[in-house]
Amino acid sequence: MVPLSVSQIEGATLTAWPALKQAHDGLWLWRYARGYTKRANSIHCLDPSDGAYAELRLRQMAELSRAHGIPPVFRVTPLTAPEVVDVLDGLQWEEFEPSLVMAMEMPDEDFPVEFQARYFDPADPAWYRPLAQMAGHDQVTTDVVAQIVGAIACPVQGVLVYHKAGLPVAATLAAVSSGVGIFLNVVTHPSARGMGYGRAVMGAALNWGRSMGATHSALQVLASNVPALNLYASFGFGEVYSYIYRRAPDWGRG
Repeated sequence: MVPLSVSQIEGATLTAWPALKQAHDGLWLWRYARGYTKRANSIHCLDPSDGAYAELRLRQMAELSRAHGIPPVFRVTPLTAPEVVDVLDGLQWEEFEPSLVMAMEMPDEDFPVEFQARYFDPADPAWYRPLAQMAGHDQVTTDVVAQIVGAIACPVQGVLVYHKAGLPVAATLAAVSSGVGIFLNVVTHPSARGMGYGRAVMGAALNWGRSMGATHSALQVLASNVPALNLYASFGFGEVYSYIYRRAPDWGRG
């Protein structure tokens, strides 16, 4: 089977996790989602050949971020034009949160799931409220999550895994875009970590993606999150590429 390209993964991820507002400039994309998650509140370049007038375009999109009350952030991937990186360096935009994109081909059989798992329309409060509680979200963030998942256009499911007492202890969001399963917001309740619930919720999510015809799967993870890296590798995920965020030096002032 042909491996996924960076463009395929980036396109599937953008579809699976939409912004609430966006603006285009050539193959640059500005995204806004009231500050929740950097992937939905950042600037992207989706073609390494689209680097003309990089400083002007960066400044214009940065002002758009400031006008919407979010810090200007650029997500640098292998698709980012070299001219953009040169401008970011010159303007001293600082790097933070190096991350990895991992992917794999879907197996021929389902993964075993050792705990009870249930699937939900992610716009259902029965899914996103437990997710919010596990992740420690406040009410404003919970409302933003509900808005984002309500805007997802591709097939999508919220997944919960339950403790034997009947309480939800792990959650994730699974989407299938252009044949690629995308998995987001993987979270386990702090009191239930290290007990296999994260493995169960990922297995249930992957099984749903396979049932929807996904031939590959992909996800994003912080490069420093060793437990998550080990979990995903145990399913068969391998690193495809890395990315990093960069923010304006005055991002936290005025």
